[in-house]
Amino acid sequence: MFYILGFVLIYLILRISRHILVRVVFKSPLDNVPGPPALSFANGNIPQLYDRNGWDFIKDLNEKYDGVVKIHGSYGSKQLFVFDPVALSSVVIKDQYIYERSDETMMSTHLLVGDGLITSQGERHRKQRKLMNPVFSVGHMREMMPIFYRITHDLPDAIASRVDSGAQDIDILDWMARTALELVGQAGLGYSFDPLIRDKADAYAEALKALMYVQSFLSVEYAAHILELIPSTRLQRMREISDAMDAHSKRIFEQKKQALAQGDEAVLNQVGEGKDILSRLMQANMAASEEDRLSENELLGQMSTFIFAAMDTTSGALAHTLQLLSERPDVQDKLRAEILEAQGGEQEIPYDTLVDLPYLDAVCRETLRLHAPVTIVNRKTREDVVMPLSQPIRGTDGTYMSEIPVPKGTEVIVGILASNRNPVLWGPDAAVWKPERWLAPLPDTVNAARVPGVYSHLMTFLGGGSACIGFKFSQTEMKVVLAVLLSSFTFSLSTKDIVWNSAEIQYPTIGASSKPEMPMKIDRIKSM
Repeated sequence: MFYILGFVLIYLILRISRHILVRVVFKSPLDNVPGPPALSFANGNIPQLYDRNGWDFIKDLNEKYDGVVKIHGSYGSKQLFVFDPVALSSVVIKDQYIYERSDETMMSTHLLVGDGLITSQGERHRKQRKLMNPVFSVGHMREMMPIFYRITHDLPDAIASRVDSGAQDIDILDWMARTALELVGQAGLGYSFDPLIRDKADAYAEALKALMYVQSFLSVEYAAHILELIPSTRLQRMREISDAMDAHSKRIFEQKKQALAQGDEAVLNQVGEGKDILSRLMQANMAASEEDRLSENELLGQMSTFIFAAMDTTSGALAHTLQLLSERPDVQDKLRAEILEAQGGEQEIPYDTLVDLPYLDAVCRETLRLHAPVTIVNRKTREDVVMPLSQPIRGTDGTYMSEIPVPKGTEVIVGILASNRNPVLWGPDAAVWKPERWLAPLPDTVNAARVPGVYSHLMTFLGGGSACIGFKFSQTEMKVVLAVLLSSFTFSLSTKDIVWNSAEIQYPTIGASSKPEMPMKIDRIKSM
């Protein structure tokens, strides 16, 4: 084992030394792109960009530069931080097969989710997406509303038992994570991970949440074939949980296969009653032609992808929305009035009515604009490419550039949050949470920019072939949960200091703690 480790270390040292020499000796086409100074040659700006408290650095990139910024990577490497709308269109649509996820990122993600949509590229990605698009349609979301409501109606009962004696501090992040997991479990996989009637989630549900926490501390550059050789407790814990999840996913998959083989009655007797995404996907796969059909490994990969793409992002967005509503009681009251009127004394609002509620829609859009759960995504150029710009930028030598030559192998960071908060597009109040902006015509600058996001001129769900396929699922989930909670409870701020941490998926903690949580004061709605 030590010989293998030694060989790997020597290989990495030689490879890194070669790259450093090339960077020092040769000039880069990116040298003329403006950007902040490096903290050091060894670390560049990486500690600032990936600091859990690095919001000010992102803010400075957004406000001091013109849409494309040079970032210093480690040991002299040059990266680009991009939020110019035309450049973004090149990255995620026009030249999306040049700007792809790096091999290192793909390798680490594959460890977690297998052969799913987020670990496939090129023709294989298009094939998977083609089969999956219909099961994420609006029509299918409408069919799944009974599942959404059945799960969400357990949530007020669970919370109500904790506020019988008056307002109490409750960790709303934990409840949103449990709800999101159960929603993706039943509506996505036709499986119940966590009935919300228990005090705690089951061991498997807790393992899923732990895996995301453990993974967030790990470098994406570990290779799968040397994982077992690296003496990292967190890394080995990630592997253990990932293996357990894989085994559990296979059991769920086999149960689905058996039910489908037994016919419609067996399918209807399952948790998702045959309406869940996995059941529909497996049925579509069986009906597809041989060349369009996915392998069992690819279907298993979609299961893990459903979980990781839907749990932490949506639960964080819901927790952030409730915090913002607590800070603005006037908005909370106005939204609650709209919801109660739409309910008309009933417990459930029909799908078409719910998605069209103007103020609820405005609150959700504004939260997803200002506080996108995923703040950046990384790409790497597979070949040399020219990046166009919406307007010329002034280089460090004083000349103006209307396009930037980007060399093969360049790390490109898509600034999701920076695009969503771009004051050039959204105006001087771009950094202000203001739901009312969605109730009037958007600024001409927003419409003219043609930001390539799949959702509301925003990059929150990305765009092009890598756009989040489940963004309608996420929106429906948010609106159902908010409608159910706000019709039963009032929300106000805890006295504890809540801090949102910058990460792969941003998360709240109490002060400098590393534990994700967000206590909030919750009380029943007082009788009118």
